[in-house]
Amino acid sequence: QVQLVESGGGLVQPGGSLRLSCAASGFTFSVYAMRWYRQSPGKGRELVASISSAGGSRTYADSVSGRFTISRDNAKNTVYLQMNSLKPEDTAVYYCNAQGKYWGQGTQVTVSS
Repeated sequence: QVQLVESGGGLVQPGGSLRLSCAASGFTFSVYAMRWYRQSPGKGRELVASISSAGGSRTYADSVSGRFTISRDNAKNTVYLQMNSLKPEDTAVYYCNAQGKYWGQGTQVTVSS
C-alpha cells in the first residue's frame, strides 16, 4: 500500500538546523511532484516547499525562502527538507505530500530555547 513516512523532526534551538526526510513506497515516486506542508496549533495547513518530479523546479513559501531547501532522490524514493536558521515560528507538524494525493503522518518540529 501507499506509504509516506517522515522522519528527522525534533527539538532545536533558534538558529539551528534540521533535515527532514520522507520515504515513499507503494506508488511510482519518480513521476510525482512532492511537497512539504506544515501546520501549527490553531492554524491551517501551509504549503512550505514543492519540487517537480525530476527535481528541476522548486518553489518555496515566502516565510522560508532562503532558509529551507527541498530536494529529492528518485533512486531512494525519498524527498528531503533541509531547514536552516530555524525560528520559533517554524514550530509545527511537517507533512510530506505527493502531488496532493498522498499524505504522510507528520513529524513534529519544535524550535525553542
